[in-house]
Amino acid sequence: MNTQHIDKLAGVPCETHALSEGRPLTIGDGFQAQSYQHAEFRGLMDPLIMVDHFVMTAPTFGTHAHAGLSAVTVIFEDSEGAFHNRDSLGSNLDLAPGDLYWFKAARGALHYESTRPGARTHALQVFVNLSAAHRHDAPSAFHVTAADIPRLEGERANARLVLGKVGRIQGAIAPDSPLTLLDIDMNAGGRFTHSGDKDHHAWILAITGTSRVTWNAGFADLQPGKALACANATDISFFSEHGAKVVLFRGQPLRQAFVQRGPYAMGNTQELDAVEAAYRSGRLGSID
Repeated sequence: MNTQHIDKLAGVPCETHALSEGRPLTIGDGFQAQSYQHAEFRGLMDPLIMVDHFVMTAPTFGTHAHAGLSAVTVIFEDSEGAFHNRDSLGSNLDLAPGDLYWFKAARGALHYESTRPGARTHALQVFVNLSAAHRHDAPSAFHVTAADIPRLEGERANARLVLGKVGRIQGAIAPDSPLTLLDIDMNAGGRFTHSGDKDHHAWILAITGTSRVTWNAGFADLQPGKALACANATDISFFSEHGAKVVLFRGQPLRQAFVQRGPYAMGNTQELDAVEAAYRSGRLGSID
């Protein structure tokens, strides 16, 4: 799963929030997504590069390479069946509903994902940027099962702490840079508040239902498919009159220039060309 454009980002954003509805992406008969790119959020999506909110019901993508970023798959609990994951690190496993797979491609590695027969995978594919200091690291990966993801309670609401730490409750730890990921479900009249570092950027996506999100500098009403990025937020609160599901990412912005070409993100076009040459020559490994 990847985009096919080149973009650059640098500097510190002057805006405090940005909204986008993304763009629809359909590939074949078995893949539909709403895709959100960092350029739509004026720097406030940093350290995220891209998020695809997708449903896959049939094999769509062949073996492909990643480099300079982490490709993260977040499976929602309403998925059905298994999502097969393989990579050139030797991983060969089925992801179940509610699981997470973090694939740090770094200097370059191969990846393959596909639904098993009869499966319906509802998930996020997230590209997380790597700092220049870690862009050329050796690739690595880890798998978090749904059973190992702790839950937080709100008022008529709960959240899965997929990544990060809240108080004494510890979820999985993202490598290299702090990142929190909450999968939040609100019943009718539900409320949920998350407190975090005001120096971290927040990125929020409405999955189902309508909710109001409030933070230090303002508020927004989110319908399904709308995404919000904001800065300088400590407390971020959600309320839904009729029930809703949202995801919240909070991370330390890298504020570094990078160039993206599809599934790669590097510091300049020469590095991108070198990665593509390594892929063509088979130096990024293989998936047997």
